[in-house]
Amino acid sequence: MKLWSDSFADNGKIPGKYAFCVIDPATRVTLSDNRNPHLAWSDIPAGTQSFALICHDVDVPSKGDDVNQEGRMIPSDLPRVDFFHWTLIDLPPTLTSITEGEFSSGVTARGKSGPAAARGARQGINDYTPWFAGDPEMKGDYFGYDGPCPPWNDSIIHHYVFTLYALDVPKLALEGTFTGQQVRDAINGHVLAEAKITGSYTLNPALAK
Repeated sequence: MKLWSDSFADNGKIPGKYAFCVIDPATRVTLSDNRNPHLAWSDIPAGTQSFALICHDVDVPSKGDDVNQEGRMIPSDLPRVDFFHWTLIDLPPTLTSITEGEFSSGVTARGKSGPAAARGARQGINDYTPWFAGDPEMKGDYFGYDGPCPPWNDSIIHHYVFTLYALDVPKLALEGTFTGQQVRDAINGHVLAEAKITGSYTLNPALAK
């Protein structure tokens, strides 16, 4: 199976319009267009009954002590963990592409609605849900796609992996609100094929050049 995007090249930079935040010289960062990127795929295996899509950042700091703190940098050798930006399941087997902005266009305070989504699919909550839990103006359930917003003081560029899974079931055994890790667990034993594309992003001006 092959996966590609007209929005960015594999292992290339993700443009700011697909991010949650962009660099702002006065305030460090500001909210961006937050549009989901275009994705398309081919060479679908026989027996595919649905698709699942996961986007995650593999470079999130495992400790938040230095995150976005003036006069401090997040060290490159700090262990990193996953941060889920998008989980989309039960996509029909006849589907071969997702258009730019189809599932997300703009930042929605307190999160977009779900789990019902376009194309008869369902979307899970992303990890902005726990991230904003302590912010009265932003807390809520963040369903669907919300793009990159890595710490502006991180010493490394972040990498965002979009993975498409061809599954042998028409509907995953998940109910109600679900997370990216729960999708990973649910697809176990049902994956006929998978394909990935990776983009990079940073809010550190020194790394963005």
